[in-house]
Amino acid sequence: MRNKLLDIAEKSSLRETPLQFSIGDTVDVHTRILEGNKERIQKFSGVVIARRGSGTREMFTVRRIVQGEGVERSFPVNSPKVAAVEVKRHARVRRAKLFYLRERAGKATRLRERNAKPWEVQVSDSNN
Repeated sequence: MRNKLLDIAEKSSLRETPLQFSIGDTVDVHTRILEGNKERIQKFSGVVIARRGSGTREMFTVRRIVQGEGVERSFPVNSPKVAAVEVKRHARVRRAKLFYLRERAGKATRLRERNAKPWEVQVSDSNN
């Protein structure tokens, strides 16, 4: 059981709407970049290979291949620097961490596609 005082202190730093993605999803992470006094959004796209922690300490790792070299980047879930996480593709995985993708190259890194989770399905009112 976690400390109740810690939960109260962390509540102000949590996102109002949690990010909805899971392990194996191909995502675009929109990050805010400050250059002098200007702010811009930069996208980092890849596969979510890990999600760890809880509360304000929750992090996720995204991996992509750039010019034949694997690049991984970790993002805090509740950071204001992460503007949005856009899910491009859902994959069916059987593990919580996909670190085995580090040793694979080319077509061996493909993951099987899966149907959307219940929170991702658009519900339409057919009683009109």
